Amino acid sequence: MSSIQLQIENGVARVTLNRPETFNSFNRKMALLLQKTLDECNTNEEVRAIVLTGNGKAFCAGQDLNEVTSPELNPGFRKILEEHYNPIVEKIRTIEKPIVAAVNGVAAGAGANIALACDIVVASETASFIQAFSKIGLIPDSAGTFFLPRLIGFQKASALMMLGDKVSANQAEELGMLYKVFSIETFEEEVTKLVSKLAKMPTKALGLTKRLLNQSMVNTLKEQLAMESDLQIEAAESEDYTEGVNSFIEKRKPIFKGK
Repeated sequence: MSSIQLQIENGVARVTLNRPETFNSFNRKMALLLQKTLDECNTNEEVRAIVLTGNGKAFCAGQDLNEVTSPELNPGFRKILEEHYNPIVEKIRTIEKPIVAAVNGVAAGAGANIALACDIVVASETASFIQAFSKIGLIPDSAGTFFLPRLIGFQKASALMMLGDKVSANQAEELGMLYKVFSIETFEEEVTKLVSKLAKMPTKALGLTKRLLNQSMVNTLKEQLAMESDLQIEAAESEDYTEGVNSFIEKRKPIFKGK
């Protein structure tokens, strides 16, 4: 079976990491296939929201250590980072459609940081997050040192990365690492409800919002205000803006087309 599964229905692309026997850890084949799948979701106009999740007990355990310890299979760390994880994170941040990480179980190492790079992170109450790198003498990668301090603050991020503490889903929510935690019983239902709602929203505006949030990481206030002005004008020229205003005036529910 494919290590990445893709299902598209009602405007939602469900992307599932599918190596449950290794807790969905990444090897080269899976990393490259995830990139290809994200590209497909980006170019497919039917897709208006994306959910990334894992099959089985884990979301993603990070790098498959059997690959990096194999003389025959090991691509080397530079290739793993520059050809596997860095492009995945860049695609997640540059695809102008909302991407939800539905963390169904443990998210460790690169798996945790790929989840944190998504626009919205939700988790099952049984999920956990681990910056596992220090446990084997490595440093956090996959943009963990970029996103985690911005989400929870420098001190907390520094401690979690150096100590490698396991963080429960509820603790992660309290820290500001994720949006919401759902019970095991309602997890799939709540995830479906969330991404279905996003798929019916004005995709163009959501994409422009994502672009602004990306740029806010580096912009000055003046630069951000100028960018907001430019993109607001672009948003106001969309079909969805016209529909939104008309539906408000006519006191009816809007039907957005993502254009």
